[in-house]
Amino acid sequence: MLILTTQLLSIHFASAQSITDSAGRTVELPENIQRIYAAGAPAAILIYILAPDMLLGWPREPHDYEREYIASPYRDLPATGQLTGRGSSANLEKVLALKPDLILDFGSVKGTYASLADRTQQQTGIPYLLINGRFDKTADALRLLGKAIGREDRAEKLAVYTENLLSDIKQNLQTVDKKDRPRVYMARGPAGLETGLKGSINTEIIEQAGGINVIDPGEGKPIRRGLVNLSMEQVIVANPDIIITWDRTFFADVWDNPYWSNIPALQQKHVYLAPTAPFGWIDRPPSLNRLIGLKWLFGQFYPDKVKTDLSDDVKEFYKLFYHVDLENPETNNAALERLIQWAEKSK
Repeated sequence: MLILTTQLLSIHFASAQSITDSAGRTVELPENIQRIYAAGAPAAILIYILAPDMLLGWPREPHDYEREYIASPYRDLPATGQLTGRGSSANLEKVLALKPDLILDFGSVKGTYASLADRTQQQTGIPYLLINGRFDKTADALRLLGKAIGREDRAEKLAVYTENLLSDIKQNLQTVDKKDRPRVYMARGPAGLETGLKGSINTEIIEQAGGINVIDPGEGKPIRRGLVNLSMEQVIVANPDIIITWDRTFFADVWDNPYWSNIPALQQKHVYLAPTAPFGWIDRPPSLNRLIGLKWLFGQFYPDKVKTDLSDDVKEFYKLFYHVDLENPETNNAALERLIQWAEKSK
């Protein structure tokens, strides 16, 4: 800590503006922001989408199968670790060594995260923004960060895309009676027994796409949220119509697993594997990457209401959000085909 304290004494930023983040914290921002440290994977994706040139690195190095879906200038950014989330791997000395102008976290803004932001900012002298990562706050998040870093025009373009997508799905769902909505289970991990309770940021995409999360903690107080591990008996009792997963091991094994065989989703072959390149379509992490997953998942739930082609939707999204042109027949046709085949997998 002595080394850290010595470093802090030399840190000083000229403040250009004060901004109120999603946790209600007033943060003084430096005049010229060029280097942003992502406190976790959701924040890294948000920065990459909005201002990739400002991203200092990925919380973990991208896998080989993910790299072709990341714009070439940013595939080889260093692994910088993370301050928040599962498997936190960075400490303040490592963060300071990267010399960021701003630290950003994107996701939950509850008390523990706000306390971490306050503590980190106080200890490092680096401004720390906390932005709400909930689906219905996505457009607000884009505009907030765009204003903070001087990328308002791009933020507005992405925010409008987001608002149009959410509005279109909401309008379609107004014609669907609740009793006709699919009962859905999200299977996480190779055994498929980890999931998110209704209301969890990890599974809120189910409700956004018009499904009913079968793992509902009810109306007890305090209302429980977050990830849970279930027994096989609990999944059987939940009796989902549809199972979604991003775990390829689970997807490959579940069809021949006798414990799962009597669940309606298996009997009707309604188990769907979400792509995870370059980031998960339904989760992992819960960031803006879920927007293309929302389009895909709505199509799985209500195929008769889909008026666009998934291939066209993917090309549009990857170009606008990920800076990758999948329309180039010489270099990316195969990459696009792999994504579509992946997204269409059901036994």
